[in-house]
Amino acid sequence: MRIPADTLRRVIGETFQAAGCTPEEAGRIGTYLVKANLTGHDSHGVIRTWRYLKMLSEGAVHANRNITVVLETEGLAVVDGNHGFGQTVGPQAVRLGIDKAKKTGAAIVALRSAGHLGRIGDFAEMAAAADIVSIHLVNVSGSELVAPYGARERRMSTNPLAIGVPRPGEPPLILDFATSVVAEGKVAVAFDGGATLPAGSLIDEHGNLSADPAVFYGPRKPGEPPNVTTGKGAIRAMGEHKGSGLSIMMELLAGALTGSGCSGPAPRRFANGMLSIYLDPAVVDTKKSFVAEVGQYIDFIKSAKAITPGGEVLLPGEPERRREAQRLAEGIELPEATWKEILASAGRAGLSQNRIDTILKGQA
Repeated sequence: MRIPADTLRRVIGETFQAAGCTPEEAGRIGTYLVKANLTGHDSHGVIRTWRYLKMLSEGAVHANRNITVVLETEGLAVVDGNHGFGQTVGPQAVRLGIDKAKKTGAAIVALRSAGHLGRIGDFAEMAAAADIVSIHLVNVSGSELVAPYGARERRMSTNPLAIGVPRPGEPPLILDFATSVVAEGKVAVAFDGGATLPAGSLIDEHGNLSADPAVFYGPRKPGEPPNVTTGKGAIRAMGEHKGSGLSIMMELLAGALTGSGCSGPAPRRFANGMLSIYLDPAVVDTKKSFVAEVGQYIDFIKSAKAITPGGEVLLPGEPERRREAQRLAEGIELPEATWKEILASAGRAGLSQNRIDTILKGQA
């Protein structure tokens, strides 16, 4: 089924407002989750609604919290997210990094103890919109989802990496991916009847490769959303030993170095750690050749002959922009199970059925 983006954004936003978030924070959560769906990152979109609400009700994340600056120098800041919603504390940390880079040319911001940060590409886009190059390394304390290379047991999370490069007058280049074969949310989407998983993206407890989401979540229980703790299998690291090694290093830099903590066995509180680097080309590019060199290299990349006739070489961020334009026009397609759970979550949060019906009818 297809839901207009504005309708979905309003349902999610008012759901979190009913759950205790300020209208501003609730609106941010709705905007960021729907943006993930628009760009094709359904794993970090509205399918997260029930999980966020569960974390809120259990005290794993707190509404209406802001970052606290723990340490600050001219080019460095260590900030604590205070287990606030990632859609609030994440942009606050990024804004701090952008402002510092504008003043000094380069900055590093270490964010710890944040709620789920969502699609990290949003932060690379935010920096690029300010003409700042950025690199974001993320880990998840209290989340064991991925088996390291050569293993069949979970030892790390999906640990995304995002890099943004601004291009004056052109769309920025935005690289954003999990260091696992698939993000955990994509397994959840497949479990709900959405897109299928790539062959061999999962591994069961016996070491057999699989694409069956039940390997990761366990058998489906009618009326219950997927639970990461009930299955015995794991997601595999991308790129075999290379992706596994990258993920381990991200645990150490985004988790251990920020003070947020690495993935590990319970009891460990769920938290995102993010180590971000910000560079201002206006300062770093002393030869004033960056923009021209980027443009020339992009043209060179795009000129490569495609494997298939009529095909093309896509740049980082191009698939997302095209998908966003399509989904803005056609609506966001959701598995029926996901939509039902969103509506059920809205009701549990305190959003009345009359209000839900009003939103769905396109009324104010």
